[in-house]
Amino acid sequence: MTEKILIAASICISLLSAPAAWAGEKEIQAIEQSQGVIGDEVPDFTFTNVDGTKVNFAQFRGKPLLVTLIYTSCADVCPVIIESLATASEVAEETFGAGSFNIMAVGFDTRNDTPDRMRSFARAHSAGGDNWYFLASTADTVDRFAAAVGFDYQESAGGFGHPAQVTVIDREGRIYSQVYGSLFDPPAIVEPLKSLIFGGERPVFSLAGLGDRIKLLCTVYDPRSGRYYFDYSIIYSILAGALSLLGILYFLIREARKSIRAGGA
Repeated sequence: MTEKILIAASICISLLSAPAAWAGEKEIQAIEQSQGVIGDEVPDFTFTNVDGTKVNFAQFRGKPLLVTLIYTSCADVCPVIIESLATASEVAEETFGAGSFNIMAVGFDTRNDTPDRMRSFARAHSAGGDNWYFLASTADTVDRFAAAVGFDYQESAGGFGHPAQVTVIDREGRIYSQVYGSLFDPPAIVEPLKSLIFGGERPVFSLAGLGDRIKLLCTVYDPRSGRYYFDYSIIYSILAGALSLLGILYFLIREARKSIRAGGA
């Protein structure tokens, strides 16, 4: 068992109910399952949106996607996940622009998480917008989807035990990373989105690609304001360092030429 898995298991699992069922080895297994799907491509699945329309997972390709699974009768952890995600998504939209990514919240208590219940849950926790999708589906679909994104849950007499997890998926539908915990600061979500949006869609030697790499490097988080900003001082530091290296290189070449001339004389 790797140290990373052990640390993640000790701090990242948030329980909704039946804590005994999720103690110790179960926590580690949940993290292993979650980490084990990173890099996998998620197959297509069909869900029902709050307005009754059908939504296919494949339609989200082309933009980064955030996925979380919740159940609407949850009284504590699931609401906190959605509220944390709502706050982070506001910061992300300010940073990258509206419509630059999408968010899916899928109800896994399929007997109760109907489209109407999902709509009420979204309203109750001030979440939603053009890029949000609160989705319901059949038990079989949810089970297969949960397995595909590395999400494990178990029903108990008091509700469900499951990890608090947000799955980050890239433009091609591959799992990029997992974010754990019900309460998280915006960088937990914005940083992986930043890597996906600015990190490699366009060739680095193109003007647009170079601009993306500069944004990736210079877009930084200010914990005092809770917002991201573009730090021009990083560019100045890079330019100053590059000029210094060029100066050193020029000096070395000049001295080498002097030595060659002196030897030839």
